[in-house]
Amino acid sequence: MTNVFQTFFCAVVFLAVFSLPVQAAHVVTSDGAKIYYEEQGKGKTILLIHGWQCSSRFWQKNVPELAKNFHVVTMDLRGHGNSSKILSGHTIDQYAVDIRTLIEALHLKNVTLAGWSMGGPIVLTYWHKYSKDSRLSGLVLVDIPPAPMHSGEWNSHGLRDNNWAGVSKTLTGVMYDRETAVSAFSKNLFHGANPPESDSAWIKEEVMKTPTWIAAAIASDLYYTDTTPYLSSITVPTLVFAADSHFYKKGIAMGRWVADQIKSSTFVPVQEAGHILFYEKPDVFNKAVTELVNKEK
Repeated sequence: MTNVFQTFFCAVVFLAVFSLPVQAAHVVTSDGAKIYYEEQGKGKTILLIHGWQCSSRFWQKNVPELAKNFHVVTMDLRGHGNSSKILSGHTIDQYAVDIRTLIEALHLKNVTLAGWSMGGPIVLTYWHKYSKDSRLSGLVLVDIPPAPMHSGEWNSHGLRDNNWAGVSKTLTGVMYDRETAVSAFSKNLFHGANPPESDSAWIKEEVMKTPTWIAAAIASDLYYTDTTPYLSSITVPTLVFAADSHFYKKGIAMGRWVADQIKSSTFVPVQEAGHILFYEKPDVFNKAVTELVNKEK
């Protein structure tokens, strides 16, 4: 029993000394939205922005590892996760302003700003709005749709050429059959649309935290957002991740096109992964992001 107690005691001491505490709080925007955020670790800052209907919880396989060497901040976009479900401001532009509010509130500088899926256009919009004083040292774009309705051959989103029928089908499903829509959305995040059973429950729970009307509102704005003109203006080192998935059948080709528009970019195609590639292949994602941040000035 003595040896068992000693082992247990040592484990407790190790966790107390070496575990990295998570600090969680809210920052209030100028229009009264309460934006939930968490921060962990010390060093250069990485700020992670999730996708449509999702939350900061989706980065659970990335934050602990990255926080060993960096200060990692995650946030829930307004209307998502643990942020307030305010009636207004559900646009890509306002979400970018909310990121600025958080960056200023935490006095962050030299930030590596990462955006996944819808988070990509939000990050690009942030860059466009604040490039003269961005406080950024790098960007990470993770399987992003830079312009869902763009007519370019590179666009694999499925809504190209002003596909009103596609938009209507998506929004109708969200508004009138949310349970079915959420189930399909959750499955399609993964390679082969085949998520582990252990992930299905928490993903659906997080997605359902976004009220139906907010999900529809921000999707409507995203569909008609075109951030492609911003790509050529990027002057900081940028990582572009992409995968072929049920979301983007030719996502790697689209990601390569995005990377080609950016002067200082590194393209990372991730094989045998779905739209949630950073969750399915965390080692690939964490390693590439670590290398980027370490190279930044």
